[in-house]
Amino acid sequence: MLDITSRLRVDVDAWVAAQMDMGFCDAIERKACAGKTAAMSAQHLPKVAGIDPTFPAPAHTSAAAHPMPEVPPPPGAVIQDRLAGWVSDLTTLHELTERLARTGTLDEALDELLNAGAALVGARRGMVVLEPPRDPAHDGVFAGAPGAALLPRTRGLGLGRADLGHIETVPREATAFGPLLRDRRPAAAPAPVARPDLLAEDLHPLHREVAVRLGCAATWTCPLATDGSAVLGAAVWMYDEPAEPVERQTHLAGLYMRYATEHLARLLELERARATVATLADELLPRRLPRVPGVALAVRHRTGERGGGDFYDALPLPEGALGLAVGSVSGSGPSALAAMGRLRASLRAYAVMEGEDPVAVLSDLELLLRLTEPARTATALFAYAEPAARRIVLAGAGHTPPLVIGERRTEFAETTLSAPLGMLACWEAPSVELAPEPGETVLLYTDGLLRRTGDAMDRAFARLHTAAAGVPRSARSDPSAVADHVLRAMLPDGLDRTDGAEDVVLLAARFD
Repeated sequence: MLDITSRLRVDVDAWVAAQMDMGFCDAIERKACAGKTAAMSAQHLPKVAGIDPTFPAPAHTSAAAHPMPEVPPPPGAVIQDRLAGWVSDLTTLHELTERLARTGTLDEALDELLNAGAALVGARRGMVVLEPPRDPAHDGVFAGAPGAALLPRTRGLGLGRADLGHIETVPREATAFGPLLRDRRPAAAPAPVARPDLLAEDLHPLHREVAVRLGCAATWTCPLATDGSAVLGAAVWMYDEPAEPVERQTHLAGLYMRYATEHLARLLELERARATVATLADELLPRRLPRVPGVALAVRHRTGERGGGDFYDALPLPEGALGLAVGSVSGSGPSALAAMGRLRASLRAYAVMEGEDPVAVLSDLELLLRLTEPARTATALFAYAEPAARRIVLAGAGHTPPLVIGERRTEFAETTLSAPLGMLACWEAPSVELAPEPGETVLLYTDGLLRRTGDAMDRAFARLHTAAAGVPRSARSDPSAVADHVLRAMLPDGLDRTDGAEDVVLLAARFD
């Protein structure tokens, strides 16, 4: 065994004690209490902060004896990193395009485009201007649009109506998206326009004023176009401070915008088709309601996205009478619209000839439908009204019952159960007679009003009854107000929902 002096043993103990976060003197005192030699318990110099001045205090973390050599990356690590980045980018792009593909309307697609683009380029606000190309053959009307469905529209992200209104005051040529929309059919898709420091440029005075008002310091504008296609519009993303997306961001945003352009083009074609169907349906229905003494009329009609065959009619008859009709032809699309037009025209002819007998009118209509269109069915309700006598005689073929709304009652009229037209070899069912009180309103409607609620038919009928009973007293003298209240209660989202598959017809007749 080696002969180690006490002094050296104290040194070793001190080093171990320091490594265990104990003071040197604390270690000495513990050794003395354990019965060590007198040399260890002899009087020491005064302690300072628990450290014996004879021995320097070692650092808690000692430095490495030799620096670690830099290990070069393994072969292919750079390529693996790049591949991982590409996979991440492609995954992000796939998720964003999938979300965009699930949108079914232009407004939904534009909102999704703004949110996805803002995430890709690192912006907080933005706007998109959609302007389909004009068709010169239709006197400046947008291509394929028979009405106002495809007028230019602007959507904002983080911008209110007032903000968008301020932007519209800036001349188009002074904006970044104005020149992009000027050349509607370029040979190649226009390049994005970056303005990394907007206020440092020589801007139009109105443009500078709007930029300061909105706190917009930089913009990045990307056209909605592909090679060889018409420019549909442009998207602008705004930064609060001078900034510009990096090359990787612009590349991903460019790929996304190309896909978005194709998706928006498909939605535009769908909107054009829906607008054409709606216009055709409106042209096949009465352009205005007749004015007959003793009764006030109001109608609300909306064609479904696929174009159904619901119809209504109000026909003045001899001796101050009035013929009211609602109905629905089976099927959808242009063929259903054409069949609806033929059925309505035939019903008007039969009403003029024998309108006093609604059963005869529907019997003739049944025979015509069975002979000319054996593969089609229809529901119909025809009412012969005498406003002066406040008397209504009606008959229905598989149709929903009328609803009478008055001060003392809100009830469905009891009609006989009958199969729709075209389902029986010979249709005939007894008629019923109503006697509305002065001020009461009779509602005629199609089942599309009930089906659009999404409820079961029994619950939809109960919902309609509740909506009619809740018409305010101040509105019951106006059939238009009655119809609007019922529609708001039944369809909170309104009739303008483009994803509504069912036609809706609501005809209100208020008797004095």
